[in-house]
Amino acid sequence: MRDPGNDKTKKKSTQPQGEQTSAVIEIPDMDILRTLSGEQSGNLRKIERSLDVRIAQNPEGLVITGQDSEVELAADLLDQLTALIAQGERFFHGDIERAISMLSANKKVRLEELFRDQVKIAGRKYSITPKTFRQKEYIETIKSHDIVFGIGPAGTGKTYLAMAMAVAALMQKEVKRVVLCRPAVEAGEKLGFLPGDMAEKVNPYLRPLYDALHDMVDYEKADEMIEKGIIEVAPLAFMRGRTLSKAFVILDEAQNTTPVQMKMLLTRLGPQSKCVVTGDATQIDLPRGVHSGLTDAATVLKGIQGIGFVHFTGEDVIRHPLVSRVVDAYKKRDQGDHRD
Repeated sequence: MRDPGNDKTKKKSTQPQGEQTSAVIEIPDMDILRTLSGEQSGNLRKIERSLDVRIAQNPEGLVITGQDSEVELAADLLDQLTALIAQGERFFHGDIERAISMLSANKKVRLEELFRDQVKIAGRKYSITPKTFRQKEYIETIKSHDIVFGIGPAGTGKTYLAMAMAVAALMQKEVKRVVLCRPAVEAGEKLGFLPGDMAEKVNPYLRPLYDALHDMVDYEKADEMIEKGIIEVAPLAFMRGRTLSKAFVILDEAQNTTPVQMKMLLTRLGPQSKCVVTGDATQIDLPRGVHSGLTDAATVLKGIQGIGFVHFTGEDVIRHPLVSRVVDAYKKRDQGDHRD
């Protein structure tokens, strides 16, 4: 990544602090410029709105105009994005907003560091890249610890990234099987009698795990792995009495486990196994008076060598931009800070 402070492609004026100034980002490669600009210059318009600058194209590349501090930030952002595109990186919906947010919060952020921690899955065209620095921390923690807790609100990528790491480990023959499980607890509503055999009864609870799996591996390959037992998707109750050796275990929706269930799962691990536990302590659906195994584990297991904890926040939500605001609004309400 080029050092923006020494980048000769930027030609900033010497206007006094706080006055209008401009900078030029030279982009001789038209393909890179088109990718950076986005469809109908949508990426540039997002940057303009967020940083209160104006961005125009000229024969050299892009000209940024505005207050000096905002122009400096926009120039740094565009320079980093240009370098990433030149390296072959791709941007998806929401990436530009997250990049703006991260650089606005910390001008020393190097976006390239996020893309170094890619999760590569054999047979998948594109690598999976962390979208926030906490997601990057999560991936690194999974690599370096045998038991990891990913705790935080919905939409932060806890389960998705854990699934990516599990499938990658399977494809690279680091483990022999992947075990995906979650407690079968109704989310605040009574579903009544469910027809069918045991597998059909619990399948609705496991659907989110199947969805994440099918995004990593095509349907036929995934179904073949499930039939052979290489990938097992099962309710938590099915784990009792087993020893899981050379396996990558994911326990999803762990806030709906009891302390006994959590202890039961964690003590199933055999040699050369990993376990990632994900959950949101604000979404507990257990009966009133029943303590959550997730919150209990966060207290009991804190500080134990080999066990890692990563706590996500609303800033890490990567769904629709409004999801982050919804999460923050409910958090304020629950903390008693909400005002009408």
